[in-house]
Amino acid sequence: MAAKGLLRFLLALLLLVGCLGRPGPPPSAAAPRAIAAIYNFGDSISDTGNFIREGAPVGMMARTGGLPYGSAIGGATGRCSDGYLMIDFLATDLGLPLLSPYLDKDADFTHGANFAVTGATALDTASLAKMGVSMAHTNSSLAVQLQRFKDLMASTTKSSSETRERLASALVMVGEIGGNDYNYAFAANRPRANESGLHSVGHMLTGAVESLVLVPRVVKSITGAARELLDMGATRLVIPGNFPLGCVPSYLSAVDETDPGAYDGNGCLVGLNLFAQMHNVLLQQGVRELRRLYPSATIAYADYFSAYVRMLRGASKMGFDAKAAFRACCGAGGGAYNVDMDRMCGAPGTTVCARPDERLSWDGVHLTQHSYKVMTELLYRRGFASPAPVTFPRH
Repeated sequence: MAAKGLLRFLLALLLLVGCLGRPGPPPSAAAPRAIAAIYNFGDSISDTGNFIREGAPVGMMARTGGLPYGSAIGGATGRCSDGYLMIDFLATDLGLPLLSPYLDKDADFTHGANFAVTGATALDTASLAKMGVSMAHTNSSLAVQLQRFKDLMASTTKSSSETRERLASALVMVGEIGGNDYNYAFAANRPRANESGLHSVGHMLTGAVESLVLVPRVVKSITGAARELLDMGATRLVIPGNFPLGCVPSYLSAVDETDPGAYDGNGCLVGLNLFAQMHNVLLQQGVRELRRLYPSATIAYADYFSAYVRMLRGASKMGFDAKAAFRACCGAGGGAYNVDMDRMCGAPGTTVCARPDERLSWDGVHLTQHSYKVMTELLYRRGFASPAPVTFPRH
């Protein structure tokens, strides 16, 4: 009953927040310049190698620097997938080189830089700790990444006007980030082994409540970073929303809910998806406000939630095995999800499926290269990122 009560509360809150307004169409802006560089901020969804360069990797993603990660592209690079990510496909489609991680000190940053770090959060470590949320992966929060960007600009341009000139022909990706803030809050209160009944529900409720408190602060951090970038001269921003958490195999496995009423028609957990939508609605309100304050900039909201659901619903037509839509390709544990959070991909005892391109999920948390390619197509060629932040060269 407690779980159902929480669902009703989340739904009511989502409807209330939604009634406050969603971003309308942005005002028209001057024709943008061709994109000459991309600057990317985020977490493991777009990290191309910063995490493995921070030192000895720790946490459940510690094995991303070795095979089978990167098996589709000839070896591990620090990308949390079997191959390339959305940021890679986007850069390639724009005719730009793949983004080098900022912590690769030998890299050429002429065409941009990637500041994303696996495990990164929107809020800084100290702020999360005050709220009882601990993290063991990295201290490279969004604020840290933004400072690294400022350091790069200071070392490669001679003045603020030169920085503005560079950003006038750049695409800036502010996320996806914020998911880990919620992940850590949920993880701290996930049901314990062999725990059931009221104790299990109690832990889930505690995690949900703690995460709800985080939402407005996470959104404020993201929009605050976006404002700083716009003030520095950014003219084209993409601000992605959260994925549908209730469709992610690691969450499905952790909750292991047996009540059919807890799932929607896609097989995803209703409560967790409502939570993700809470974040997304508040973030869209923030995007609307940014558009009001910076009418000459193109500020796109990338709807990761809807794009992923579209991919899930059209799995068969897009080349996936629809029967294994929630089953991780690389992992341990078997069952419907093949996820064991204590034995993530690459750990002893884990296995890799025969055809990764037929799976949506790579390791229960991140997507396969094929999924990221489909997501990129949906976002930047089929309108799930709006207004369209880029124009691709005609072939």
